[in-house]
Amino acid sequence: MKHLTIDGHSFYNMIVNACNRLEEQKEFVNSLNVFPVPDGDTGTNMSMTFRNAVLEVNSAKTSPIGEMSKKLAKGALMGARGNSGVILSQILRGISSGIGDAEIIDSEKFSHCLMEGANFAYKAVMRPTEGTILTIVRSAGESALKSNKTDITELLEEVCEFSEEALNRTPEMLPVLKKAKVVDSGGTGLLIILKGMYEALRDDLNVELSGEIKSSKTVKTAGVNVDEEIKFGYCTEFIIHSNESDVTEFRNEISKIGDSMIVVNVDDITKVHIHTNDPGVVLSKAVKLGELSKIKIDNMREEHREVLGLKSEADNKESYDEVSTESQHKKYGFISVALGQGITKIFKDLGVDKVIEGGQTMNPSTQDILSSINEIDAENIIVFPNNKNIIMAANQAKDLSEKNVYVIPTTTMPQAITCLAEFDYDGEAQANIENLAEAIKNVKTGSVTYAVRDTEIDGNNIKENDILGLIEGKIKKIGNNVYEVCEDIIDSMIDDNSELISVYYGKDCDNGEVEKLVKKLEKKYSTKDVQCSFGEQPLYYFIVSVE
Repeated sequence: MKHLTIDGHSFYNMIVNACNRLEEQKEFVNSLNVFPVPDGDTGTNMSMTFRNAVLEVNSAKTSPIGEMSKKLAKGALMGARGNSGVILSQILRGISSGIGDAEIIDSEKFSHCLMEGANFAYKAVMRPTEGTILTIVRSAGESALKSNKTDITELLEEVCEFSEEALNRTPEMLPVLKKAKVVDSGGTGLLIILKGMYEALRDDLNVELSGEIKSSKTVKTAGVNVDEEIKFGYCTEFIIHSNESDVTEFRNEISKIGDSMIVVNVDDITKVHIHTNDPGVVLSKAVKLGELSKIKIDNMREEHREVLGLKSEADNKESYDEVSTESQHKKYGFISVALGQGITKIFKDLGVDKVIEGGQTMNPSTQDILSSINEIDAENIIVFPNNKNIIMAANQAKDLSEKNVYVIPTTTMPQAITCLAEFDYDGEAQANIENLAEAIKNVKTGSVTYAVRDTEIDGNNIKENDILGLIEGKIKKIGNNVYEVCEDIIDSMIDDNSELISVYYGKDCDNGEVEKLVKKLEKKYSTKDVQCSFGEQPLYYFIVSVE
């Protein structure tokens, strides 16, 4: 449908449809993540961030577009999770800045807003890297500014085409993507959002947020057939293994029998995602190009009926670990992110006021961190993110707070434990911050987990469920025995200056095997102090450090 202008109502339908599409396809986005360890995946983080933004405007469906965009930006800012979520929140802030207080916008204004989204995103990243979501949002903005389209529907269609072309070039910009034969996951998430917005304009949709909070489990559909609400019922994903590099004809063919289509090609690998009513037809066309693998077909109508009976999001909201805090004003207060009840207890014993449950597999939002900041009555508040994917959200919370907040860029929990052990409560804040920055450098951290997907990285062919030993976030050992891999990475971390070995074992470890490992370490490193604690962390068999 033709749209020379967009008002608040149209914008609402655009963003809600985009949110629904991203939620539907988040696992596809997650599957593009290169690193094979359990993580707070890009698709999940972007979807949760965008959903939080849309919930902010859900009660303002008829507001002017300027007012709505401000609410959207605020919701994204507070709900941002992970680096991809923080960057998405900055894109939405830029779009909101471009819209200003307007009640409606035309194609020229819309183009300017997309470019502002790109400008804000680039400013938010200290060292912008091309081949990421930044490249895609910049391509979207630049293509919009160059377009002569006055119909915003046609303009957005053109933007999606240019953005998809840019996405397919990301492996040429980042060698790690090319080796893994994937395109950038964050860029894919953004393309899904742009396509969802375009789809809403093209079809003049009136959309409701899927899985919207209900007051009870019994939901009346007001006489609407749930199956009819979903035009294409089967979410179909697969990989084509083919030397055929030009998949344009295939893409055009299947676009006529579905929607929410993503077809990305890297060398001899083509990843396909589409919603269709006839997966068989899609597969029969695909098999003409080459061998198919990783075929996954989900009945979305069935899933939607189940969603309508689920308990509300409020009931499912992730919990904080409640830590009692003194009401008396004090010089220093501490916040730490922790994964595992045992590690949480260690942080409590070290004087941490607020422990936020989360970490590698669930990145807390900006709002989560800001709420903890607001609950502490202290002259100086120090935040330990303990994960590289949480640092941006922590800094965003710091910028939003009026309190004196310091974010120590800890990427692991052992780093934070060392910082707390060495903290000078009588010292001045700045001196402490400088000392903690130095303390982090003296901590080597390793971990043992399992591969969640097949991949090739750093010359290693990794298979799903392989045991992985990581040192400072990089895969150093691959094996099939958890305890042997743990011993191997500790061996690699020890040097002549090492004095302390700390071992935190997870909930899936065998106590007897852990005891054997510790005795072996004590015998092998008799001049070192070996400490072992039950961290109770999920997914990671061991978190270890050497100082």
